[in-house]
Amino acid sequence: MTKMTDLQTPHSPNWCPGCGDLNIWSSFKNAAVQEGWDSSNTAIIAGIGCHGHIVNFVKINSFEGLHGRALPVATGIKMVNNRLNVFVFTGDGDCFGEGGNHFIHTCRRNHDLTVLIHDNSLYSLTTGQTSPLTAHGFKTKSTPQGNPDEPFNPLALAIISGATFVARAYAGDMAKLTEIIVEANKHKGLSVIDILQPCVTFNKVCTHAFYRENIYYLEEGYNPSDKQKALERASEFGEKKIPLGIFYKSDRPSYEENISQIKEKPLIEIPVDRATAGELFKKYT
Repeated sequence: MTKMTDLQTPHSPNWCPGCGDLNIWSSFKNAAVQEGWDSSNTAIIAGIGCHGHIVNFVKINSFEGLHGRALPVATGIKMVNNRLNVFVFTGDGDCFGEGGNHFIHTCRRNHDLTVLIHDNSLYSLTTGQTSPLTAHGFKTKSTPQGNPDEPFNPLALAIISGATFVARAYAGDMAKLTEIIVEANKHKGLSVIDILQPCVTFNKVCTHAFYRENIYYLEEGYNPSDKQKALERASEFGEKKIPLGIFYKSDRPSYEENISQIKEKPLIEIPVDRATAGELFKKYT
């Protein structure tokens, strides 16, 4: 049984007061205690950005990869030990900028991972530049005249690329975020959670007050197996209509379930037959 004290590290969070990362951190720890996640059964992978500091504040085996490269590291870990719960913490810049290619192919392959996107619509660690999720016209240090680009729709991109569990949450509703994290991890296949996470320092538009006023949860009876309806609802974003909840869910086999070498046992339990370089050269000469 995991206790909250088991997850404590010697380091205190250094995020800005009011940052949504604090809520994501707390929600994940609540889920870990509820589900019994620890270093014996779980790994945390992070990219580069404010979100990446989470590896210092949760006492579970973790790895902080290069910018945009959290997903390749996570897929490698899952392939070596497919019994692990593998959580990927990534930002909107990390995931959709440098890591955009990796995101698409991780969805396509339906790896059994849970991806938590810290979505503040900016590159906040480097002081608030435009990211691939920044709204058109938004003024930042890198786009002082307004962002000329149209942003990605992360939910629609995940759905059409092949992810089999796609959800949106708001960091300020920790109880619901904890619930979605637990359900996402239980799903076999790629789970993507786009977490609306206000940057209190650099984003003065998408604030906690803005989200509290404009979010709502998908209605009771909503059918997440309807892919077309999921895409329609994922396209909603604006005043009084930012839906939250599980948009899409399907039961397509995960990538790991299709790999015969790890169906019976993980790679870490399969003995390696070692050969010398000389023997290999003889075989091919």
